[in-house]
Amino acid sequence: MAALAWLLIPLVAAIGAGLWGSWANRTRKVRSDGPELDGYARFREAMERERTGS
Repeated sequence: MAALAWLLIPLVAAIGAGLWGSWANRTRKVRSDGPELDGYARFREAMERERTGS
C-alpha cells in the first residue's frame, strides 16, 4: 500500500501542475498596446528635444 501512495504522489502533482498551467495560460481580457505606445512616443519626443535643445 505504501508503494501505491508513492506512485500517487507524482500523479497528483502532475494533475495539479496541469491544472495550474491551464489556469495560468487562460485567455484574459485583450488589452491594446495603445497606452504603452503613446508613452513610448512621448519618451522619444522628449529625448529628441533634449538632444536638439542642448
